[in-house]
Amino acid sequence: MKPRNKLAETATASGGILALYEQDGAYSINYAGQELMHSKASASEKLLGQLGAKSLPQDAPSRMLIGGLGLGFTLDQALAHAGPQATIEVLELAPEVIEWNRQFLQDLNGKCLDDPRVTIAVADVTALLRKAPPETYDSILLDIDNGPVAMVQKGNATLYTKSGLRTIKSVLKTGGSAIFWSAGPDEKFADRLKRAGFKVSAIPAKVHEGAKRAAYLLYQATKIEQPWANAKTK
Repeated sequence: MKPRNKLAETATASGGILALYEQDGAYSINYAGQELMHSKASASEKLLGQLGAKSLPQDAPSRMLIGGLGLGFTLDQALAHAGPQATIEVLELAPEVIEWNRQFLQDLNGKCLDDPRVTIAVADVTALLRKAPPETYDSILLDIDNGPVAMVQKGNATLYTKSGLRTIKSVLKTGGSAIFWSAGPDEKFADRLKRAGFKVSAIPAKVHEGAKRAAYLLYQATKIEQPWANAKTK
């Protein structure tokens, strides 16, 4: 087996070390010594992009928000399944991750950043959602934590609360959906989504394509039209 090479590292605002590794053509990103993602274990990230793109209209302008660039697998699949009139906004909290995709990961998914449908910014997705106008997005994909409970970024906690889910629902168009990556089942979170008025699906996701069983879950929350929305006022 070939040696594991550290290609780059950076200190985050919280003081932890974020590092990019390569080994025998495979890539991984670690934080504080813990592996966050690996290019050979990307099936769930790919599925996230595919599901998000399927909720976009194919023959009309559409808008998708992806929270978290990572190794680019979600963006790659979103682009592969989205129509030519789609606009895909990618927000990444660590500017170095964007630089790594451009510098080291061109042969993986880095080329996706040059797609004319893509805009990318260094920004906090939580702050952006709070400022976004109502009914801005057809699809929102969030892979910024290990799930609503096991958060990587503590500041994201409000995203998964009652008020955070109301914000997400507000910025979604009717019929659009938000999809949350989760390391495992979270029934309390699913219940909060339902109470917020979403139609909820828990979709099993594998670690890699050849896996026999699913290890993760993708919670898809679809904004449905309320039965009273079109009711005539008497």
